[in-house]
Parts: sequence; structure tokens; C-alpha cells
Amino acid sequence: MMVANAKLTIQNDWAKGLRENEGLSWISYKTLGSPSVAGELRSHGLSDEGLPTVTASEGFTIGEITQKSIEVTFTDANLTTKFTAPTAQFESVHSKSIESLDISAGGELGVSAGSDGLLQIWQSNNGTVRRQFTGHAGDVNVCRFFPSGVVVLSGGLDTQLKIWSVETGECPKTMRGHEGGIQGVDVVDRGRNVVSCSRDGSARLWDCGEGLCLGVVFRGDSPVNGCSVGVPDNSVALGVPDKPAGEREVGTEGKLLLLALEDGTLQGVGLHSRKQVFKYQGSAAFNCCAFLSSERVVGGCHDGSIHVVDLRNPSVSSQTIHTSASPVLCIKPFNDGFIAGTADGSCFLQDLSSDSARKPIQEFTGPDCNPVYDLGLHGNTLYTACRDHVIRKYSL
Repeated sequence: MMVANAKLTIQNDWAKGLRENEGLSWISYKTLGSPSVAGELRSHGLSDEGLPTVTASEGFTIGEITQKSIEVTFTDANLTTKFTAPTAQFESVHSKSIESLDISAGGELGVSAGSDGLLQIWQSNNGTVRRQFTGHAGDVNVCRFFPSGVVVLSGGLDTQLKIWSVETGECPKTMRGHEGGIQGVDVVDRGRNVVSCSRDGSARLWDCGEGLCLGVVFRGDSPVNGCSVGVPDNSVALGVPDKPAGEREVGTEGKLLLLALEDGTLQGVGLHSRKQVFKYQGSAAFNCCAFLSSERVVGGCHDGSIHVVDLRNPSVSSQTIHTSASPVLCIKPFNDGFIAGTADGSCFLQDLSSDSARKPIQEFTGPDCNPVYDLGLHGNTLYTACRDHVIRKYSL
């Protein structure tokens, strides 16, 4: 079922421009495959509360305005979007493109990885760098905190997985086995085991204590661009392993490994059984994937489409969102929907609840056509990793 194919887009620095008297910002409405409708937002000074008074042209109207957000409606399509500007920007954590980031479970620390080959640990409140990890040869593609918040897992273009101590900066374990760059990682339960996926077409399960590969969970002919581990609904048959798991394998029972593949398939594999559970064919290469719940998963494609799949009937998409042709690069679950980042700098919250039609879409602005590569969430705070080497922080 197609649930969305149109979107509003605003000038990336609208919040700055509209605070000036007679300040301007462009706004546009576009349906996929059709010409866009362009309009203009104009500021007429600030109110006593310090908020801009804004008018719009070409069938656009203005709703609620706050210090960091503005609601705009294109009346002909009855489409409303809430545009949200960053509450903070951290511009000095990296000097080059930021490929990945994550936020610790407690919310105090962030970790980010860049094309400068660095892993940085920083304070989430102000972006102050607290520790730097070096050891990967080349780009660091992905980084994730363990649930403890004091250990970090990273994967690089150099085919290596590394485990780092946040407290000491040491790398006690380096895990090798992949033959292509590592594209995604996830932590199983508390972290005795972790999962990785690679451009070599495989997904592997690792023992962190010994630094050894416990097995190849999946092997195919196509690069694996992303992975996620979750607990599916009890009705999902995860398969039976051909042989008992070793004593170093912990917490894999009852888990489904979700994989986003370059060949345009979204696949599920029993993490314990190593057996394929489902294979969903999308419309283009899948770049990313995530669990929305025990019953639903989501994958973002290179053609800009986002597919929501019900694990109880995974042969067809239960919902497809396709508002742009720009590749979807990252996706995270949030409340009754998800947040996605794309190659044209768009980052948006899509509500999938039953009353979502009555709620405005929320767009997070700031990047000027620079790809948003990764997302970090803690509570109602969102962090984005962008090619312009800026980490942006938003209130949801």
C-alpha cells in the first residue's frame, strides 16, 4: 500500500533568514514524477515574543511558529510539514565526512566515525571531544555503543572489527574474517556476541571475549549494506540449527537477523538457526534496515522508497513511502514510526500510527544537499551524521 508520494521542502537555512525583517526563504511542493510548485516565505519582523511574522505565496500557508520550528501547509494538497532547525551544531568533532554515529544508553556521550579514519567520543550536550580512537586503516564505516556505554564497536573499510574501551582508549580486540568493507554491526543482548555485515556478501557472528568468528550466519552473492538484530513475534518460525551452538554463542535464540542487500532484497535469517526466514524483493538496492516492532520491519532503498514489511506476511510490503528519488541511507525506529536520512540532505520523521494522516510530517533541516549518513537517538533528542562534517542536534 502506497501511503505517501509527495513532500514539502524548505531552504536549509530558513531559521536564520526568516529572523531578518523582509528575510526570504523558498518553499516547494513536489509529487514524485511531477514538476514542483515553488513558493516564497517572507518575514515581516519579530513579534513581542521574538518570533518572526511570516507570510507565504503560491498556495502555501503558515501555521505554528516557534524559535526552532515552522509549520507550512500546501493547501491544494492539504499537506502540512513541520520544519525543525537544529538546537545545536557540533562542527569541530570531525574535519571530514561523518559516516556513522551513536549515542550511549545514558545519553551523556556520543561516538562518531569519519572518512578521516577517526573514532571520536564526545559529550552530547556540547560536542566536546573526550577521547579519540585510531587504528583503522582508512574510512571507519560504522560505530555503535555496547549497552554498558563504556565499550564501542567499530567496523571499517579495512575489513576489521574493533572493540574499544571508552574509559582507557585501548582496543583489546580486533576481529578479522571479512573480505570486504564492513557496512553494518549490531550488538546481541548485553554484548558477549556481536553481528557484522560486509560488502563481501556475508554476515558473521562474533565472540567478543575471544575475538573470534563463531560462524557465518549468511552468505550471498550480493553486498550486505546493513543489518539489525531483533526479537520477532512468536508466530515467526526461525528454523532449527543443524548442530548445537557452542558455549561461546550467547543470546542468539529467538533472534532474527535482518539484512539489507544490494540486490534489492530485504532478508531475515534466524540468528541461532542460520536458516533463511523470509526474503522480500524491493524496488532497488536496500541501503539500510531496522525493526519497528516484533511484527514489523523497515528497509530504505536506493531509489528513495521505504518499505514496511509485516513479518507475519513478509512476501509483500504492508506500506511503501516514496516521496523522493534520493537514496535512503539510514533509518531508525521512533515511537509509532521511523526517522530516515537521505542522500539529498533530507531527514524526516514518518508517523505510521492510525491517526498519522492528521499529524504534520516533521522534517529536520540544516544540511545543504549533503547526505545524512547516520542517526543517533536518545529519548526525544536526535543527532545526525552528515557529509559536511557537522553533527546536528534536534528536539523531537
